[in-house]
Amino acid sequence: MGNLLGGVSVREPTTVEDCDSTWQTDSEPELEEPGPGGGEGPGREPAQPPEPAEPQEPPERAGGRPRAGPAPEPDAEAAGAEQGTDSTEAPAKPKRSFYAARDLYKYRHQYPNFKDIRYQNDLSNLRFYKNKIPFKPDGVYIEEVLNKWKGDYEKLEHNHTYIQWLFPLREQGLNFYAKELTTYEIEEFKKTKEAIRRFLLAYKMMLEFFGIKLIDKTGNVARAVNWQERFQHLNESQHNYLRITRILKSLGELGYESFKSPLVKFILHEALVENTIPNIKQSALEYFVYTIRDRRERRKLLRFAQKHYTPSENFIWGPPRKTQPEGSKAQKPPGPPTAGQQGQTSMHKKPKESKNASSAAHGVSKAAEDKKVASKEAAEEADKPRAEPGSEAAQPGEPERDGAADDPSPRAEQTHPEEQKENASPSEKAEAADSRSQDGGSPGHAGAHDAAALP
Repeated sequence: MGNLLGGVSVREPTTVEDCDSTWQTDSEPELEEPGPGGGEGPGREPAQPPEPAEPQEPPERAGGRPRAGPAPEPDAEAAGAEQGTDSTEAPAKPKRSFYAARDLYKYRHQYPNFKDIRYQNDLSNLRFYKNKIPFKPDGVYIEEVLNKWKGDYEKLEHNHTYIQWLFPLREQGLNFYAKELTTYEIEEFKKTKEAIRRFLLAYKMMLEFFGIKLIDKTGNVARAVNWQERFQHLNESQHNYLRITRILKSLGELGYESFKSPLVKFILHEALVENTIPNIKQSALEYFVYTIRDRRERRKLLRFAQKHYTPSENFIWGPPRKTQPEGSKAQKPPGPPTAGQQGQTSMHKKPKESKNASSAAHGVSKAAEDKKVASKEAAEEADKPRAEPGSEAAQPGEPERDGAADDPSPRAEQTHPEEQKENASPSEKAEAADSRSQDGGSPGHAGAHDAAALP
């Protein structure tokens, strides 16, 4: 009997995305196929150790005895009802079921908030498979079921109490006389060859009921002889989809995890490619695939389904779309200038540098020339008698200074170059300012002014 009393519990998922780890990573090494022993393997969702659960209300009573184990929640029942609602009229677009996702999340993670007490279980499931007790409430032994019910499709279709005994789970089903498995009972079941042999016979019997046959010891399946009749029935009897989900879960609990993928792949092929059981595709994608614990196997199946699903835009079980974060499309910062740009910039700068250099050289030569002329005039003044005002004329061969033609006054005494600048005419000052301030002129721009001043 399950124990739901205890301390801290594992936080349960609240969305479909929280429940589904199928597409979390797609770069794992190839799967090493597990044998009939099941167990964990590479890429398999690890079984979380049972942890104490938070206090819960006492379990409800049904059929005169308390429910054992994790009772079927209202959402689980709703999930079951939803699984059987496939119809010939396909909805506009399917939608992921949170109830299904959460139920299968718990299954794949070994019911993390459930802790069973081994000694309180009387191993009724194992004893039934050892043919020591009949299943309740019908009172039929396993050997009778396997021998007399096989091929009796009416009985297998309309009896709803045997399936919980043939394929036990760690969760409570609708038959409250059937007890849930415990971890201890699972271990004992796997070690009992008699129980395992009958379990496989029960699996074959149900496959034939669906129109499928087991063809080898690795779990591969194919169409049975009567597949057309049985597929038509399976396509119209959606409650059998619940049974297939239970069978898949039970295979994983009792050591035959590797049998799941071949069966699910076969069903997907018949539903999506052959179109023989189209009504089952929703349950196959929403339930059957997610009973498989290895996420890489789930990805393989979902990729196969996506390839054949129509209409393709309604396939909602693929990897989530990656949203590009804001700012990722920001403009790139300007890169360093290219060689051509650098050369062009240098060419633009050269005229300015040349102009400045030419102006500076012109200013120095002009100052030196003024000083030389002033010294020569002073020497001549000392050697010659003083001339009348206004009788001074420019000496032949004497270099002409800038602005000399605009200054009619005689030169009375020698002046310093700086003073000459202060005493220069407005036109001289303007020309000098232009020669210093212009940036875009050619190197010979100042020399052109000198040439224009000559007579």
